[in-house]
Amino acid sequence: MTAFASIKPSTLSREAFVAAFADIYEHSPWVAESVFAHGIGPEDDAIEHLHGRMARVLLSAGREAQLALINAHPDLAGKAAVRGELTAASSAEQASAGIDACSAEEFARFSELNAAYKARFGFPFIMAVKGSGRQQILEAFAQRLNNTPEQEFARALAEINKIALLRLQAL
Repeated sequence: MTAFASIKPSTLSREAFVAAFADIYEHSPWVAESVFAHGIGPEDDAIEHLHGRMARVLLSAGREAQLALINAHPDLAGKAAVRGELTAASSAEQASAGIDACSAEEFARFSELNAAYKARFGFPFIMAVKGSGRQQILEAFAQRLNNTPEQEFARALAEINKIALLRLQAL
């Protein structure tokens, strides 16, 4: 199991723990708060263990809380990115996939797919984009438009948990 380089969760106060892990789940400190409320031990100093606990909090939350977390995520190549309003983690993730370097045509395609996806599902398209290129993301976007709303809701939660693991590993 991988340990954190500079953070030892088991030694943190509630305030320090929440501050350190509040944005692992986009604008949703309640995940970290819930994990801490159920107790932190030395096993939580392993990234995979802490991630498993955080993922279970998300998956066991009510649908309203899950939907709020999904909706806290920005559109890929969306207006928030253009205006520079993304969290540092979201900016880095989108940049790693080259989304910040979209051509005008690619940006238009992202905008079109974002609108179609939101119209169909009522929430933003979520994908752990690290290691993917713009074309792979656009293809996944188009393919996932064929899923049912329930399939996409579950997929969004799974992608959010992948993003969370990547963010924990980056710490």
